[in-house]
Amino acid sequence: MSFQVFGIPVSRGVAIGRAVLVASSRVDVEHYFIDPAGIDAEIRRALRARDEVAREFEALKQDLPGDAPHELAALLDVHLMLLHDEALLGATRQWIVERHYNAEWALSAQLEVLARQFDEMEDDYLRERKADLEQVVERILSALAAQQGRKGGGAAAVVQRDFAGEDPLLLVAADIAPADMMQFKRSVFHGFITDIGGKTSHTAIVARSMDIPAVVGTREASRLIRQDDWVIIDGDAGAVIVNPSPIVLEEYRFRQRQSELERARLARLRHTPAVTLDGERVELHANIELPADALAAVEAGATGVGLFRSEFLFMNRGGELPSEEEQFEAYKAAVEAMRGMPVTIRTVDVGADKPLDRLSASELRHEHVLNPAMGLRAIRWSLAEPSMFRQQLRAIYRASAFGKLRLLIPMVAHLNEIRQIQEAIKRVQQQLTDAGQAYTPVELGVMIEIPAAAVMLPLLLRHVDFVSIGTNDLIQYTLAIDRADESVAHLYDPWHPAVLQLIASSIAQARAAGKSVSVCGEMAGDAAFTDLLLAMGLRNFSMHPSQIPSVKQRILRADSSRLAMALPAVLASEDPEKAAELVLVSAQRTHH
Repeated sequence: MSFQVFGIPVSRGVAIGRAVLVASSRVDVEHYFIDPAGIDAEIRRALRARDEVAREFEALKQDLPGDAPHELAALLDVHLMLLHDEALLGATRQWIVERHYNAEWALSAQLEVLARQFDEMEDDYLRERKADLEQVVERILSALAAQQGRKGGGAAAVVQRDFAGEDPLLLVAADIAPADMMQFKRSVFHGFITDIGGKTSHTAIVARSMDIPAVVGTREASRLIRQDDWVIIDGDAGAVIVNPSPIVLEEYRFRQRQSELERARLARLRHTPAVTLDGERVELHANIELPADALAAVEAGATGVGLFRSEFLFMNRGGELPSEEEQFEAYKAAVEAMRGMPVTIRTVDVGADKPLDRLSASELRHEHVLNPAMGLRAIRWSLAEPSMFRQQLRAIYRASAFGKLRLLIPMVAHLNEIRQIQEAIKRVQQQLTDAGQAYTPVELGVMIEIPAAAVMLPLLLRHVDFVSIGTNDLIQYTLAIDRADESVAHLYDPWHPAVLQLIASSIAQARAAGKSVSVCGEMAGDAAFTDLLLAMGLRNFSMHPSQIPSVKQRILRADSSRLAMALPAVLASEDPEKAAELVLVSAQRTHH
């Protein structure tokens, strides 16, 4: 039966494929295809892990004391029975044979099928056995991970393989943590569907960076969609169509082809300079998460990296922080890949929607903070961990010897924070000088993402070389909205008059002070805002590489001087929709 689920469209385009359901707690299970020649070996891996867990259960039964409750032995018997049930391992074998899934992925896929069956049982006792099944599967996954020489089921590199006849796959989950999302970059999945999240939740941001369709905030998708269902993701309308009719399927396949043709047409602009009709040159920089992303930035025609999110070097590491040498090599690789173009590295921005799997002593005291978005995060965390912060600064300064580097500090709200940062920089410079290690001058910038920073910008500008406006958090904090909470996601409004006023005044003040200013939040990569930001005087945009072509096309068709004349009317508008309409009307006038 065909049905639709609606959510928030966060990454445009159409994706068609089979659903892969993954529980949030198991997203970090390895997902990759195996070669046909390796199928038998993969089945043996699964059976070895099953037998190992069976031996553990048998040993536990043998070691039970004589006065142990009878229920304990009965529970172990239930687990043994589930372990040997053909519905678990037999069906897991089928996923391996027919779909070429690796053992961990196959086991997780079958668990989702069985869990749904348990949920639909009328008998309370039988329904509650789902928890036993999950415990059994977690033990098998741990045994499989141990075979690979790891503790637990940590994420590994995702391998992309193409097999004739394989259907495209779409990931369906209640939620996906930022660290887990990173392993799906260049992965086997062609689209994402989540129950929770908003336009600027990290799942949405990574989906856009991968240039694949995604719908978030669907609330019920992971419960309604079944493993292996045929699904269409309409990333433009925020619709998910499950088991579509042949007519609907053909319509969306046609839209897919049209989208691919448009993408190819825009790609031809790659080497065209971004210059407005009235001769204003605009820098289009890229946001990247990992050094390898710099290559995609160059391919897309970026003229620099406006935001290197260094926190992703700190994630999926089992609690270990990256060493100074490891960070240095990563920053150096990004700088060298950009071939002399500037690279702006943001210091580690963890907390809120990007927690580390390591808690420091200072974080332990804040473990039960009710609102992590306003807690110990970003520069606050770095200043609370001075040795970690200095280590990152040393790595950045050492990499500066290999190209043009800029240092960007997130979530600054106090002048005292700037002074502490400058002191840390002086100390690091002295350490490098004493050690005879080369470095070059590095410009210091701050992110404007807290309203307080926007209001006190004239004071901040006296102490920094440049500013970068992070619109995602600026909107969140200005409107007091958790951007990852789908229940208030509809109130997250980039067109809100207060937001527009803060952005416009920040750009104007930075330009008046002779300091460079960029926008690196999601607004920069949304072509719907290009004319507005040009009107405000912005000449440096930073976005995901995949968004550069569409924004460049908008710039090439714009007359910035005429847009600027329309700006006062836009900022005076009472309603965001009216503001958008005015901007579009003014832009249309310049195109004729």
